Amino acid sequence: QVQLVESGGGLVQAGGSLRLSCAASGRTFSSYTMGWFRQAPGKEREFVALISWSADSTYYADSVKGRFTISRDNAINTVYLRMNSLNPDDTAVYYCAGTRLLATMSPDDYDYWGQGTQVTVSS
Repeated sequence: QVQLVESGGGLVQAGGSLRLSCAASGRTFSSYTMGWFRQAPGKEREFVALISWSADSTYYADSVKGRFTISRDNAINTVYLRMNSLNPDDTAVYYCAGTRLLATMSPDDYDYWGQGTQVTVSS
């Protein structure tokens, strides 16, 4: 069992940066692929980024590639999402999630989810 708690969201102006954190409980965190997803009002939840259990593989949605960076620290059971050059289209609730599968971008494949953290980007 893995429990996830996100933090770091907030209100930021366009062009600004935020770093989201996701703290995990459970001894098996290091064996999970971790992903970040987001959901804007009236839209479906969409994939943002994922990182393999060993951190040697990362994948990004085209919309965030070059602006967002996912990382993890297995020693403290935490995954991060550094977001730079934010724009209003990035406004959404951001969720971290965990799966035992490799490199899957489908939210249906993730077993554990945090409660989400709101990111709002003003123009």
